[in-house]
Formats: sequence, structure tokens, C-alpha cells
Amino acid sequence: MASAWQRVQSMHQWMLENGDKRTDPWLLVYSPMPVASIFLLYLGVVWAGPKLMKHRQPVDLKAVLILYNFAMVCLSVYMFHEFLVTSMLSNYSYLCQPVDYSTSPLAMRMAKACWWFFFSKVIELADTVFFILRKKNSQLTFLHVYHHGTMIFNWWAGAKYLAGGQSFCIGLLNTFVHTVMYSYYGLAALGPHMQKYLWWKRYLTSLQLLQFVLLTTHTGYNLFTECDFPDSMNAYVFFYCVSLILLFSNFYYQSYLSRKSKKT
Repeated sequence: MASAWQRVQSMHQWMLENGDKRTDPWLLVYSPMPVASIFLLYLGVVWAGPKLMKHRQPVDLKAVLILYNFAMVCLSVYMFHEFLVTSMLSNYSYLCQPVDYSTSPLAMRMAKACWWFFFSKVIELADTVFFILRKKNSQLTFLHVYHHGTMIFNWWAGAKYLAGGQSFCIGLLNTFVHTVMYSYYGLAALGPHMQKYLWWKRYLTSLQLLQFVLLTTHTGYNLFTECDFPDSMNAYVFFYCVSLILLFSNFYYQSYLSRKSKKT
């Protein structure tokens, strides 16, 4: 037991000491403990929230949802702009790009974009809280909790160790998709009269699937080519994206294809 605890302590110490010194001073980055605490609190809310709301009326969050969703659109647009413009100014390769750990203005700008992307994943945990308060428990699927819960760890690691390089590809694609996604949610929050304009929901799911296919292809390519970017991270992203392809494909089938076949 003592040796196991010592290994945990040793691993924790290694995690603290081997991060990107540029990002270590930034909020929530230096130690994994704050993010781990947020994750445990998140799981606690997912477990206890529906029970606490069981005998309560749904909370009217219309104004909050409109403000939140359009604020997330603005944040997503900002991050997309930073990833795109900084990568272009830095002459980034879209096939293989090592991390620039220097303190040059462009390297720091990309690192800050990565931190904002990580922090946006913390903010997005509010999506789950809103579902619970509105008693939309059918939305608390394994896919939803898995995706939201794991992304904060994934991008904590990105901000801590790989704030730049080809990590930007994930941020670039995801912020574009989230601009579209939160625009949809923001419009939906305006009220039922908007439903006739939101016929494109299934295409949003298709766009999400496309991003995972592109990222799987990109990281798979880099696993078999010479690229000064950690293969361990490429392998993790590859298998993580495969898991999301499977989960989102199942969601697409259940939401659109299965229902359509039942109607006919």
C-alpha cells in the first residue's frame, strides 16, 4: 500500500514538474487536482441533481439560456479566429506541427488560445446543469456525460503539456462546430416559434461526426509518419475520437434513422 501511494505521489510530482512553464502560472493548469475536483463535483451533480429536482418544478431559464448560448457563440468565434490566424501567421503545417515552446509573441498567442479552449470546456459543464434544472433528464445520456467529463481532462493536458503544435487542429475544428452548435441552441432558446427555422439539427450531428472522422484521420496519419509530436498523444486522440464516432453514430441512428423507419 505504501509503495502504491509513493508511486502516486511520484507521478503527481512528475506531472507538476514536467509541464509547460509558460502555462503553469495560468488558472487551473499547474496541478491536476483542481480539474479532478471539478470533475468529481460534476459527477456528483449528475448523480444528485435529478434526485433533488424530482419533486420540483422545472426552472425557467429562458433568459439565461439565450445569454449563455450566444455568449458561447462569441467565445467560440474568438477561439476559432485565434487558432486560424495564429496558425497562418506562424506558417503552421496542417499535417504535422511540433509545439513551439518559446515565448515569442505568436507562440504565446497560440498557447493562450489553447488555454481558452481548455477553459471553455470547464464552462461547458454548465450545459449539464441547465438540463438538470430544466428537468431534461433524457438529455443526460452516457454520450453527454462522457464527452463533457473527459474533455476537461483532455484539454487540461493540452494546456499543461502541449499548448500549441498540431493540438490547434482539434481546437480549430471544434470551435467551428461549436459556433454552429451554440447558434442552434441559442435560436432554440428564443422559443417554439423558432422551431420552423431549426430543421438543420440532424446536419449539426453530421457536422460533429465529420469533425471526429477528420481528427481520427489526421492523428492516424501522424502515428505512421515522422512527426515531432508525441505519439502517445496522437494515439490517445485517435482512440478517443473513435469512441466518439461510435457514440455519435449511435445517437444519429437512434435520433433520425430509427425514428424514421418506425414512422414508415
